[in-house]
Parts: sequence; structure tokens; C-alpha cells
Amino acid sequence: MSDKNHAVAVKLSEADFHALSLQQKTQYLKTCSGKEKMGLILADPNAKRLAASLESQEFFWLIKEVGEADAVELLRIASAEQCVFILDIELWEGWTFSEDRACHWLTYFIEGGEPRMHELLKHLDFELLQLLLSREIVVGGGIGDQGNDDLADYDHTFDGVFMVTFKNPQHSQLIGSFLSMLIKLDNPLYTALMEGVKGDVDLEMEEQCQRFRTGRLQDLGFPPLDEALSIYARVHPDHFELEGGKELVSAGEGGHLLPVSADEGTLFARALNRAGSEVVHQELNYLVNSALVAEGEAFHEPESMLAVMHRVCGYLNIALEKVAAGDEEVAARILVEEELKRLFQLGYSIVLQLKFAGRDVESEDYATAKLLAGLKTKRPRYYRGLDEDGIDGYREFRDTGDVQRVAEFIQAHH
Repeated sequence: MSDKNHAVAVKLSEADFHALSLQQKTQYLKTCSGKEKMGLILADPNAKRLAASLESQEFFWLIKEVGEADAVELLRIASAEQCVFILDIELWEGWTFSEDRACHWLTYFIEGGEPRMHELLKHLDFELLQLLLSREIVVGGGIGDQGNDDLADYDHTFDGVFMVTFKNPQHSQLIGSFLSMLIKLDNPLYTALMEGVKGDVDLEMEEQCQRFRTGRLQDLGFPPLDEALSIYARVHPDHFELEGGKELVSAGEGGHLLPVSADEGTLFARALNRAGSEVVHQELNYLVNSALVAEGEAFHEPESMLAVMHRVCGYLNIALEKVAAGDEEVAARILVEEELKRLFQLGYSIVLQLKFAGRDVESEDYATAKLLAGLKTKRPRYYRGLDEDGIDGYREFRDTGDVQRVAEFIQAHH
């Protein structure tokens, strides 16, 4: 979050980059675009060590920026911790495990080759592997089995001991490749998983996997889902009062997922810069992480992740404009003293009032219908047709000017 990360650096040649120390390389990479970053890492003589030096969140963002289909070589040299983080973020929609997402990522890791899979298997939760396989296969036979199961009743056997039927034809080839690799790389693990799946798995397995995942993400500064959702609690804007006395123990010590930066020129950006507090930056990162966890699906697309970041900064700016009356010095002091979560709730609640105000408006023309449709979404969005450039689309609310324009529009069409 420090300013040096955002400084414009002189572009280095590959040779000059190779001559840097590991720490200098990691710092320089922060100034590069995704494709440049990937190119420099893959061309580096110590590519694996350099890739592993990136925070798991930073590595995940790089994969998303480049696109996982183009990042297979990068995934091949990722650390096991980075891979586990990707799976922790990608395989869950709220509290629900997605076997489709699991198969999507398993494809890329298998493409990374046997060494990649061998290392990864040592770090994946046994319960996660068992949960995935229980969704994908039915198992018969087994060690000590007296031939009660007839192979004709099953699709395949990989070892003459366990017999397998695939539940999802679209995943059968992938799961088959995975099981073939598993027998070869870690036969005891294969046997344990087959026995586990044969013994049937209930919902407790999903809950257990979720608990492990939540613990790992908390260590990296991502709150549990129920805590994350609490940022969207409503407050009454007219009755809001500053409390101060901020305690930051709960703000998470982990690194950040995105280089969070407020829109330049806004009161929030100026106040953040004036406050100059690493603690406030850390709290801002935690708030953005909370919003990402609350959205769930936002993690899957870079555009959605950036939209969430803009929403957080927009709500904070709207709140500051209200409570600091445009005074930058007052706003900076408020950022240091007041919980950002409370300010976020104020900004959100101000925008939410527009949603309620628009409920009774009849949409007799295109612009009105579009504006109201934006307000009706789960997280209200601003209709860009009201901007000077009049673009027909949506963005996040940025300031009280946005709020006023929408409020006046609604009033005029009531």
C-alpha cells in the first residue's frame, strides 16, 4: 500500500532485471503490467524462487490479470501455498463448494505436470480431495473385498482393486487422469481416498473443508463470510454520529489482495494521503477484503474485483463528504479515529436511500428505466447517462454529487 509501490519506474531490460537482488526484483515487479510481470518471472534464472516471493494474494491477482488459460507455465512454478490460496478463493460460492470450479482448476494443475501435482498433493486437505471425489465418483471393491462387487456394474478400475463409476460424464476424463496420476504419485493417499469415498461422505465434510479454508484466509486478512456480510449493515444517515476510539486489533495482519488506491482528487484520497497512516491503509485493505468475501463471485473476474474496490472507496468518500463537510484536515482526522467499517455503512446507507426513493417511480422512458434498473441491483449502481459524457452504462457511486443527481432525477420523475 506504500506510495513507492505505485511510483512509475524506469523500464529495465531483461538482463538488468536479472542483475537485481530478489527483494529488488519483487519491488520492480509491482510496477509492471500482468503480462510484463509474467514474462520477467518465467525468463528469470531463478523463476521458481521469484514466483514464490510474491504474496499469495498478489500471485492470484497476477493469474487473474493474465488469465488462467495463459498462465499455465506460471502455475507450474507456483508455490504450493499460492496454489492452495487460489483454490481457497476459487472453489467456494459463499458456504457452498463448487465441484465445477474444482475441476476447472484441477485441469490447469494437471497440465502443470506430475511434479506440480506431487507437490500440491502434500499440501491439499485430505477432506477437500475426498469431498471432490465423492461428488464425482461411486466406488466399489476395495482392500479385503471378497468379490461382492461385479466390475460389469462399474465404468472402470485403475488398479484391479477399486472399481469406479463416474457421476458426471463431462468430468470423467479429467477425474480419470487425476486418479491415474494419484496412484502413481501417492498410492497410500489414493487408497485412503477410495476407501473414504466408498464409505460415503455427508455434508459434515463440506463444513469441515470450509472451516479449514476460513482459518487459512483469516491468517491472510480475509474475514469469515458472516463477519464480511456485516459491513452491509444499514445505519440511519440522519442519526449517524462519530464515535472515535478506533481499535484495530481485528483488522487482520495479512497482506493485501489488490493495491487499493482511491480515485485521485476525491476527499477520501486526499484525506488518506494526509493521514499517512499504515494502520488506516491496513484497515482499508481489510475492508476491501471483507467486501470481496461478501460478494463471493467477485473474486472470479478482475473487473468485478476492481468494481468492489471502487465501491468501497466511493462509499467512504460519500460518508466523509457528509461528516467532514469537505474539510480535508477534518476528514484525515476522522479516518485515523473512526472505524472505516462504520463510515462504509454510512456511505452505503446514503446510497440505499436512493434505491428506496426510486421504488415508486414509473419508468416511462429509457433513461429513467435504466437509472431505476441500476438502483434495483443488489448493490445499487450509478447510471452513467447522468454524467457529462452521457455513456449508456453503469459504475459505482463516487461522491455526494452522484447521490444528488440521482435524487433530483427521481424527484423530477415522481
